[in-house]
Amino acid sequence: MSELQMGLVGVGGVVVVGIFAFNKWQERKQRKAIEAATPTVQEPVLSELPAGVLKPERVEPVIGAESAPRVQPSAKTVKDASARRVPPLLPAEVDERADWVVRIESIEPVVAGRLWQAAAQQLDGIAKPVRWFGFSDSGNRWEVVGPNSAGAYHWVCAALQLVDRRGPASDADLGRLSDGLQHMCDIFMAIPSLPARGESVAQAAELDRFCAGVDIQIGVNVVARDLPFAGTKLRGLAEAAGLELLTDGCFHALDETGNSQFVLSNLEPGVFVAEDMRGLVTQGVTLSVDVPRVSDGVKTFDRMMALAQQLAEALNGAVVDDNRSPFGEKAAGLIRAQIEQYQGQMAEYGIAPGSPLARRLFS
Repeated sequence: MSELQMGLVGVGGVVVVGIFAFNKWQERKQRKAIEAATPTVQEPVLSELPAGVLKPERVEPVIGAESAPRVQPSAKTVKDASARRVPPLLPAEVDERADWVVRIESIEPVVAGRLWQAAAQQLDGIAKPVRWFGFSDSGNRWEVVGPNSAGAYHWVCAALQLVDRRGPASDADLGRLSDGLQHMCDIFMAIPSLPARGESVAQAAELDRFCAGVDIQIGVNVVARDLPFAGTKLRGLAEAAGLELLTDGCFHALDETGNSQFVLSNLEPGVFVAEDMRGLVTQGVTLSVDVPRVSDGVKTFDRMMALAQQLAEALNGAVVDDNRSPFGEKAAGLIRAQIEQYQGQMAEYGIAPGSPLARRLFS
């Protein structure tokens, strides 16, 4: 066989493979469309179920399960099923209360780098954070997909955060994501499973209302009585207390995982810069705690107040509130009660204060 003939055979093989993959994709798209158009019996919402009856969880079908109908599978079905596992419904890092989750099945594995590039192009302008996950067939787990990921995945998950401190996601936000994902899926010959938008928008609005009701930040000031505070001494006291000066120009009290517990910032305009601390002077500093973002708000508040008192004593300052009124033990007791109340409401709602979910919602 000549080189020309061998080349033509190779090209023909590539074309056949491409047509085969395209046909599989079209077949699955048509099946999804038929399933979407077929009337189904709607499950009762949780509030409509009788007391004491729990809503059953949806179970993914598994080939070979004893409860499944005994249908003789074709050779192609057995080959496809053995090639990869059906992944769990959701990655552990997402929460359907706070995320609009779209699972995507691809005929051919999607390379993470191409996925990230396509997302940057197709999802530009979406206001809320969108996180990506890919299901590793070899590791049997969901993996976070970022700009430097190198994997390739048959199953991909996109999670749009529904609520943050800017407010809830709108139907337009979900619509832009839906359209962008559809364009991406057409590029990769993939099938998205899009949840209902109307229910998610209402859910986002309700979650936002709750978050707004428990979103408090507590701050106190330490102000100079006579001479302004010297930057070198201020920095030494802060670092001796275990605080670190970060790139935002504030000293942070960090926990063992690197999350900020409370912050020491400049009361005057401007931020703290390490190279400028030697020549800096200020009339005061502010210490603040973001209550929903810490796990033990009362303990964190007490630690912050102890540092405020130490600074006042060492720098000849006074601990005051925003009205420059002395901040005494009575005011501190009222704030402790308020912190306990709001963090208790969060726990009852199922959002643990200081948890990864809380830090995302209150960001």
